[in-house]
Amino acid sequence: MTDETPLDLAHAAMEAAPGDDAARLRFYERLADAELFLMLAEEADGDRISPELFETPEGAFVLVFDREERLAQFAGKAVPYAALSGRVVVQMLAGQEIGLGVNLEVAPSAILIPAAAVGWLHRTLGHGPDEVETGVEAFTAPQGLPEALLTALDAKLATAGGLAAAAYLAGVRYAGGGQGHLLGFVGAKEAAQPSLAKAASEALTFSGIEAGAMDVGFFAEEDPAAASLARVGLRFDLPQPPAPEAYKPAVPGSDPDKPPRLV
Repeated sequence: MTDETPLDLAHAAMEAAPGDDAARLRFYERLADAELFLMLAEEADGDRISPELFETPEGAFVLVFDREERLAQFAGKAVPYAALSGRVVVQMLAGQEIGLGVNLEVAPSAILIPAAAVGWLHRTLGHGPDEVETGVEAFTAPQGLPEALLTALDAKLATAGGLAAAAYLAGVRYAGGGQGHLLGFVGAKEAAQPSLAKAASEALTFSGIEAGAMDVGFFAEEDPAAASLARVGLRFDLPQPPAPEAYKPAVPGSDPDKPPRLV
């Protein structure tokens, strides 16, 4: 049984292929998606936190670990920490000229990420795909998209349970002559649409694909366009939360092994 985390595996793949941009991008994607434990200088005061800052010849760094026990192993004692997603940590550090030390001394994925790379990741996470505004003339079967994008979309949408009924990737022709590919979400909750567009954008970006390769659209389940997407598109199923069970009050006498008591 392995004790490696997704971040360990992505880091190993990146180290094994130093010239492979796709492997490097996948590592940064895993870092952004991971829950990280940020070492603090003191206990959090409500939503205000003070990260422990380490000055080095390469600059200032804060330290994060992808497991609580790794943080404890590094510190050698109980220390305050905040559990945050990687993207939140990157957003917090953006523009501060502070780098990120990840799993230092306690894991194979130990790495120092300088402030410049933190800034790059923050800008990359801020990119978004174009949402469809022009009329769609026709949907077609998707063609020529790399396996890396399909794998990334499948992984991203697997974490978006309950936010939409389904998603379809299809070729698209627009009124006026434009064409390309579109990821269409069907039955998406309105409040979830920005998050879904963001997930699609990150799958595209961290696959190393040009941003213009895919648009995003949202369609009601009763929209005829949704049926057209389902006919020709590649379907991605989003996990759905289990339906609540109907409450069935016990009726005295309904269980033949437990007849009602007469008082």
